Amino acid sequence: MQTQPGDYERNGLSAADVSERQASGFVNVVDDGPTKTVADIVRSNLVTRFNILLGTLLAIVLLVVRSLPDALFGGVLISNALIGIVQEIRAKQTLDRLTVLAAPRAIVTRDGVTREYPADQIVLHDLVHLGVGDQVPVDGQVTQSAGLEIDESLLTGEADSVVKAEGDDVLSGSFVVAGQGRFMASRIGEDAYARKLAHEARQFTMVRSELRNGIDLILRWITWAIGPVIALLMWNQLRTSDDWIEALRSAVAGGVGMIPQGLVLLTSVAFAVGVVRLGKRNVLVQELAAIEGLARVDTVCFDKTGTLTEGRLDVNAVIPLTDADTTDAIAALSALDPNPNSTTAAIAAAYPDPPPWSASKVVPFSSERKWSGATFGTSDTWILGAPDILAPRDEEVAAQVAEFADQGSRVIMIASSPQPLVGELLPATIVPRALISLGDVIRPDAAETLRFFASQGVHAKVISGDHPNTVAAIAQAVGVPGSQNVMDARDLPSDPEDLAAVMEEFTVFGRVNPHQKRAMVRALQSRGHTVAMTGDGVNDVLALKDADVGIAIGSGASASRAVAQLVLLDGRFDTLPHVVAEGRKVISNIERVANLFVTKTVYAVFLAVAVGLAAQPFPFLPRHLTLVGTVTIGIPAFFLALAPNAQRVRRGFVRRVVRFAVPVGIAAGLATFGAYQMAISEEVDLVQARTMATFVLAALGLVGLAMVARPVVGWKRWLIGSMAGFLTLLFLSPTARDFFELELPGPTLSMAAVGVTAIAGSLMIAALKALGWLKAVPTVLREHPPLQSSTWRNLQTSVRHKIASLREDQLDDGSDDDDPLADIEWVNKPGEL
Repeated sequence: MQTQPGDYERNGLSAADVSERQASGFVNVVDDGPTKTVADIVRSNLVTRFNILLGTLLAIVLLVVRSLPDALFGGVLISNALIGIVQEIRAKQTLDRLTVLAAPRAIVTRDGVTREYPADQIVLHDLVHLGVGDQVPVDGQVTQSAGLEIDESLLTGEADSVVKAEGDDVLSGSFVVAGQGRFMASRIGEDAYARKLAHEARQFTMVRSELRNGIDLILRWITWAIGPVIALLMWNQLRTSDDWIEALRSAVAGGVGMIPQGLVLLTSVAFAVGVVRLGKRNVLVQELAAIEGLARVDTVCFDKTGTLTEGRLDVNAVIPLTDADTTDAIAALSALDPNPNSTTAAIAAAYPDPPPWSASKVVPFSSERKWSGATFGTSDTWILGAPDILAPRDEEVAAQVAEFADQGSRVIMIASSPQPLVGELLPATIVPRALISLGDVIRPDAAETLRFFASQGVHAKVISGDHPNTVAAIAQAVGVPGSQNVMDARDLPSDPEDLAAVMEEFTVFGRVNPHQKRAMVRALQSRGHTVAMTGDGVNDVLALKDADVGIAIGSGASASRAVAQLVLLDGRFDTLPHVVAEGRKVISNIERVANLFVTKTVYAVFLAVAVGLAAQPFPFLPRHLTLVGTVTIGIPAFFLALAPNAQRVRRGFVRRVVRFAVPVGIAAGLATFGAYQMAISEEVDLVQARTMATFVLAALGLVGLAMVARPVVGWKRWLIGSMAGFLTLLFLSPTARDFFELELPGPTLSMAAVGVTAIAGSLMIAALKALGWLKAVPTVLREHPPLQSSTWRNLQTSVRHKIASLREDQLDDGSDDDDPLADIEWVNKPGEL
């Protein structure tokens, strides 16, 4: 399709041209396409391993056993699914609002008539008009420019506006900040630059979550075990009773006991409470697991414009070159421009009180001329412009300008002339009067936030589309460690391995394009880093999407807000430490309660297998397991999951949970089964035997709770004490015993139950010490550990030396994730007194 240059520049496309292009499909229509339907979201949250396990057991209880009281665990299933569905639908609605273009209409000339059209009616080769404040609706080439300047910072990251002359490209999503012009639409719809970036980001993805993945792994193990265990229980109960409905109920009770149902729900609740708390600080969390993600981050990539800086300029200094007072002249000149660019606007803000001077001649600023000026009265002329234009041969001025440029500052000169302005020409005589230094306005909270991350061992990388010197100056001003290590992104290697090495070495990067930002994030991730990316523009969208956690600024581009997991609605970076604190609290507390729930799974499996092999009645009624689970796990876990906790985040969630749950669960199961067997051997009735088993399991549950809640101080003592008191009242109250079908055995068996509990509790602590889970000296009832004994200290030293000798021939990556003693909190270093 061709256009006639002469006619086109005057009249634009003809009606026939427009119809031809519309028929051929060359229209600015964007096919967003579905990201993830509501049905997909509902299905993905309902069809999970957790829901399949619980749902199957729930269906058996409701359809076969037909016992509604035994189906109370279904509430956990429904609540957890609802939390996930609501959160994902909310994320989908936000993602579907991903619209790079904020200008739905454009001024177009067709058949010599200029009028406004909806942006989605623009066709290929349309002649589009641009004025100050307009957003470019499609890509194209400039056909006419009258001082046209475009702000492309949201697309490229370059803070300075770009002068556009005839033949230059303009990109959709950029803004006109000065002048006016026209351009021919050359790329429309999905071919437009901004749409390509948006399309690459329109993928519905979830934050990588070690908690979520770890819990799913635990559920996967349970999936393989629950079928055989239920079958064994069913077979055993049918051997001891002809009532197959009752046998099925007991088997289901054993199966439900194996599933850490409260863990999944409490994880969602803890995240949801964190979302509410952060919402009060104007932090929008678009995905629950993003709270966990930021707490695990070890590298944060900051974009300069709009994140470390406010995206505007400020006057830093005025350096006089003569004795003349330039205050009134600067104020008068900056007030004359009706459409000031960012530089003039900053000067006008610094000089808000212009004198009542009357201008007889005004030459507005033009990027082509690089100056503006006015003649006041008949002869006094003042000029504001680039130093190299107003004083091209002044070496002293050039040296000062170069010094400011090295510091990342922009320099403007104010000069005077005794001659009036004629046309748009500079006067023959120009006297430099002062230099005006301008710089980016740094966010007041940026330095403090960076200091916080540095204190937490989180590395900062500054990635920007601006000049490297400018970026380095800002990085140094806010105190980024290593900000002297600067690289121009145009020199970055394309090989991923080489790029990863450069990312490890350098801290500040300038002239970075959007695809390079994405590659840089991926390079850091390839070295094992957990990366957060902050940004506010369309140029940040790809990196925000690929980062482990994307953080957008509320005042930034809608595209960046839509793809980020966290949005700082008020743009304040000092809220990030609160996000980290909330994430740490959630992660550490969920690990605490996971220990309890998985311990329950372990002893439930152990007891089911032991009872099945021994061909004896199941030692609990469903209400007994409900009682023990509620008092020793359910109620305490709720408080522990929401308690303050500033513990550093470590990798290896599943490993640590299993290392606690297996020995404690086996010890609890073994002790409970032993007490149950002891009661049966004494030929007491089944109710008393079950009471003894319930007592031992509940008491050991409190021991496990005390170890998980360490240090047991303040409110934790009250929590554990109240649970112990509640259990005591239940066992002593005749009414409660009748309801729960409990009957205390004789004094001999009661004392035996206490003895079994004490022995099993000691074995628990010894096993945890041996596996390195517990501290070198137990701190169950202490806030601070006492000094270690020399015997234990020597044992630690010998074990350390043994491990080191075994690893001499292996490559050590510096990680202690697989070291069984890595989690011991040493009071003294090995070998010290």
